[in-house]
Amino acid sequence: MNKRGLIIFVFGLILVIVSFSIAASVIPSDVSESNNLPMSILFEEMFDEVSDEVLIIPGDSTFVSYGTLSSNVSLLWGMQILDYQSDDQISIIISNIFGDDYGKFVQNESIMFELLEIPQSDTLNFEIKNLGPRNVAILIMFSEDPENSNVFSNSNSSAMKMIFPLAISGVMILLGITVSIIGIFVFLIDLKNYQNNKRDY
Repeated sequence: MNKRGLIIFVFGLILVIVSFSIAASVIPSDVSESNNLPMSILFEEMFDEVSDEVLIIPGDSTFVSYGTLSSNVSLLWGMQILDYQSDDQISIIISNIFGDDYGKFVQNESIMFELLEIPQSDTLNFEIKNLGPRNVAILIMFSEDPENSNVFSNSNSSAMKMIFPLAISGVMILLGITVSIIGIFVFLIDLKNYQNNKRDY
């Protein structure tokens, strides 16, 4: 019987294993030991400012402010729920000191990022309310004018040293899974042909 399907499957499996090895080699060892690791530690050079960890009880709100320095820039902000659980939910209302509305957001995932266009230097107020059933600890991160940041253009930055291998790892995982599935189909086709040939004889 033709064993090409098994060979393709094993090759795909090897790709998946290698991709996980690449990912494991660039992620700090304490990530695997804690689901409470702030994103700001993993990508510390990406953010201009990171808030302190804030604990919010159910139904309560907290406020975080950030002042932009330039006009006509983009502001990348992110919110992370530390020690996330599936029923956690947070609402974020953003306005400036004059009461102008910059948007309302609801977060029910561990982390979210949004990009705001800031027409002029401004102070943004983030009203963060805990809509979930338990206490949550959050961090909020800010990066002003991320398009012109040298984090992604500098190959020696810690962010690039992590992001590039993780991107390769992600591609290899998808490729490995696809190759493995193809291998299974080829094996089943070869098995069917083999059984048909045995019947003919």
